[in-house]
Amino acid sequence: MSSPVIPANSPSAGHSWNALADQVLAGDPLTQDQAMSVLSAPDDDLLEILGAAFRVRRQYFGKTVQLYFLMNAKSGLCPEDCHYCSQSKISSAEIPKYNILSRDKLLEGAKLASEQKAKTYCIVISARGPNEREMKAVETIVPEIKEKYDLKICACLGLLDDDQANRLKVAGVDRVNHNLNTGESHYGDICTTHTFADRVETLHSVRRAGMELCSGGIIGMGEQNEHLVEMAMALRDLEVESIPLNFLIPIEGTPLEQRSELTPNYCLKALAMFRLVNPDRELRIAGGREVHLRSLQPLGLYAANSVFVGDYLTTDGQAPDEDYRMIEDLGFEVTRHDEVSCG
Repeated sequence: MSSPVIPANSPSAGHSWNALADQVLAGDPLTQDQAMSVLSAPDDDLLEILGAAFRVRRQYFGKTVQLYFLMNAKSGLCPEDCHYCSQSKISSAEIPKYNILSRDKLLEGAKLASEQKAKTYCIVISARGPNEREMKAVETIVPEIKEKYDLKICACLGLLDDDQANRLKVAGVDRVNHNLNTGESHYGDICTTHTFADRVETLHSVRRAGMELCSGGIIGMGEQNEHLVEMAMALRDLEVESIPLNFLIPIEGTPLEQRSELTPNYCLKALAMFRLVNPDRELRIAGGREVHLRSLQPLGLYAANSVFVGDYLTTDGQAPDEDYRMIEDLGFEVTRHDEVSCG
């Protein structure tokens, strides 16, 4: 099947967006040029682009929305120099700093996740990788959380080797998060203490252990359109099951504190591009949605099928009741069950 080429920035480009949805639903992957054309399209085409993305989203996920809950299980104290992160060694941001939380605190978070209708409880630590104490804490708490609250567990512990990944699998962890964060060719501009290849190798370790992959990135770190497309296609090649997309919150005290180029329309086009490149993968709107999508937040769920509910790692989210109302007003519904298998 031949792939339609949509001229970037063409006033008539909107007439062809539906053809992209047809192409993707027929099993013909988006090309790099087509993905670029989504990001560079005029804002006047936004609703047609979202319409195409929604056709694909609806095919695989209907009108369901899955909720995730984040627990910052260890804050600050990180030896890495990720330029976007308030917890990195080069950040002077005023944030809480503490070692891994106690069993009781982690259970309290799981209880709150269940009460807030989340499907998955995400245990996150700031670190290059977990030390033995942190590994044992996760191994101990995961079976208890799953038994008490029937939650899926996603662990975000930094770089992992094969042995650590296998231990998490045995403990009952369903999925490991390790974001690519940006395209490979841009990675050196946002971090120098580890490489893009290091992150990919962690994802391979997770896959070899038999767990699902959760990996996405951050939009708004000074990248070009080609870097976002590069990341979207790398995630497609890795067959990542779940893709969280953050929008940079320029936190004071971090090297990216002055970044503020995002617009709601661009963020929505980025969500649509990731949906069209990864049609049957869970796509989650993550940190920064309240800041950058603003009043257009509901439109994001025409491309994405998942959101975080509650707060993020070191920044606040909107009240859960507002999320429930947004989902209900769209005519969508919260689900705690997988609608498709992305094997």
